[in-house]
Amino acid sequence: MASPVNRTYLRQTRDAVELLGKLIRLGRKERKMTEEDLSGRAGISRRTLQKIERGDLKCEIGLVFEVANLVGVNLFGDEGRSNITRNLHRVEDKLALLPKVIRSLVKVDDEF
Repeated sequence: MASPVNRTYLRQTRDAVELLGKLIRLGRKERKMTEEDLSGRAGISRRTLQKIERGDLKCEIGLVFEVANLVGVNLFGDEGRSNITRNLHRVEDKLALLPKVIRSLVKVDDEF
């Protein structure tokens, strides 16, 4: 069995996850929800919610986004859901125009 790898993250990544966790905690408290209330609505344990609110980088991104949505954290701009859908379609259109596979260019040593 392979040993776990200690993953390091950029400072900006750590700060962003910590900010999101604090925004989730703020949203929960502004809605006067207890940890038990929110974790129950999200279908997660109270312990997992605490990790999310602390900005634990090991929490599953889907769970973090679900909890953020439940407390009204605006994830992608001021326009909410319609903005996410519009941006998703725009990115899908751009991806459709690009090659499906990207290959590394192999440098050929042609000096004899």
